[in-house]
Amino acid sequence: MVALVSHPEYKILRLQLRQNLVLKNMSPEAWAELEPMLEIADYPKGKSLENQGDLSMEQYFIIEGILKRVVTNKEGKEMILRFAAESDIDTSYAAWRLKTPIPYSIRAVTRVRTAKLSMEQWVRFMDRHPSVKADFEFEVMKLMSEVMAHTITLHLLDAPGRVHRFMRKHPELTERLPKKELASYLNLSPETLSRLKHKGKIEL
Repeated sequence: MVALVSHPEYKILRLQLRQNLVLKNMSPEAWAELEPMLEIADYPKGKSLENQGDLSMEQYFIIEGILKRVVTNKEGKEMILRFAAESDIDTSYAAWRLKTPIPYSIRAVTRVRTAKLSMEQWVRFMDRHPSVKADFEFEVMKLMSEVMAHTITLHLLDAPGRVHRFMRKHPELTERLPKKELASYLNLSPETLSRLKHKGKIEL
């Protein structure tokens, strides 16, 4: 990990971070305060950033690559709850606020670069900047709503409906995600996914 302010790619990283959905409306004064707290971290494909049951928590701003949020049951069966890519975030904010272990893992689907800081630092920073806190908590609510909608989708939509919904809502990720990962997210076999994606493209 390297501090953002001393990173050799500082200028481009700063521009990328200012496009983040939580940071883009931040005032110059707030950004000047936050910037020295951020560390740039690179993760290889498959690396866990946070593990289900952890108490140590951090806030992540995605610069490059794709993360997934995964929950695992006692038998080791996994369910992917969401994907997040450039300009998005992942977070354990709710667990930190509730003082409970993280109920999911955060893993790198591809090679990933993030800017991060501890949840304690992030919460203290937001307490000093209410507008940032409001924007962030709104995005967290959207994120939680997205996870809930996905869970409902798995129960209410058939296989073609699940594929069509993902292609419509996340066209930017449809071709970037490994087939196995997307198939798992949609509770399909990779072969069924390929067939339905091809059919969906023809229909669209």
